[in-house]
Amino acid sequence: MDSITQATMGAAIGQAMLGKKIGGKAAILGATVATIPDLDVVLLPLFDELQRISIHRGYSHSILFSILGALLLAYVLTRIKWTKQIPFKQLLLFTWLALFTHMLLDAFTTYGTQLFLPISDYRVSFDSINIVDPVYTLPLLIGLLITLYQKAKKGMSSIANRIGLAVSTLYLLFTFGHKQVISKAINSALKKQNIEYNELKTIPVGIGNVNWYGVAKNDNTLYIGKYAGLNNEPIEFHSFPINEHLMNGVDPKLADRLKWFSQDFYTVAEHNGKIRLYNLQCDMQGVRTYGNYKAPTAFYFEITRHSDSSFGLSSGMHKTNTE
Repeated sequence: MDSITQATMGAAIGQAMLGKKIGGKAAILGATVATIPDLDVVLLPLFDELQRISIHRGYSHSILFSILGALLLAYVLTRIKWTKQIPFKQLLLFTWLALFTHMLLDAFTTYGTQLFLPISDYRVSFDSINIVDPVYTLPLLIGLLITLYQKAKKGMSSIANRIGLAVSTLYLLFTFGHKQVISKAINSALKKQNIEYNELKTIPVGIGNVNWYGVAKNDNTLYIGKYAGLNNEPIEFHSFPINEHLMNGVDPKLADRLKWFSQDFYTVAEHNGKIRLYNLQCDMQGVRTYGNYKAPTAFYFEITRHSDSSFGLSSGMHKTNTE
């Protein structure tokens, strides 16, 4: 999820677990620890376009990192003046929760998280909440701020922070259950329109878990339809040929990584002698049409064959329907 949400979650955990002992410093400490996994973005300039898709939400977002990182951070905190009086076990639980909840929240989004590295690079993605959703973040933030205000002005603790944590958690669970309802609705629409498919992915977009996209695929074709929760109109599906044959001759490692990143929900197109791969697993911004050119979403990877038979990878985005 977005950095503000991750920091707020960490701050709320810190305040709930350590607030009675170190006051408002607990929130600052929690926000700091919870931000650590996303420091992997600092390394991105050191890698090429292909490597970057594996680096972010990689090792720093794994279960192993949460355990080792928690052990190291807890040890360091036992050496700091204002936390050394706190038992090591309590510090260990706090640091682990601040790190692991970051990774778990990311797993609920479409980008996915490589939780099981180094054993497996499988990207866990529940696809139930948008990367930015204030409906999740605001209860956390409001509860935390009320607690910090009351503690600073009246020297008393507040249950508002715990209520914020409970409400946001309930909403997160709701999105997971709501996804099942949406999947059934999109599945029903596909059947009514006699669209045959082997796999179906549902992806939330926007705020409040209201609007979703359904992406269905068979061996040759991918279908995209938007479900608008406040609109009773039938779902309109757009079809796109997967064009798997366009990946023939592309460097196998390059092709494998791009397919891995899209979790096999992609389409391929040829444009001006270059190959474009559209990732429908973690980029869903709606169909884009430019004259005779129709794209399933805005963002794409572009593969270029160089004169020495090597391949280059870049990325681009369709910004408007007049491009």
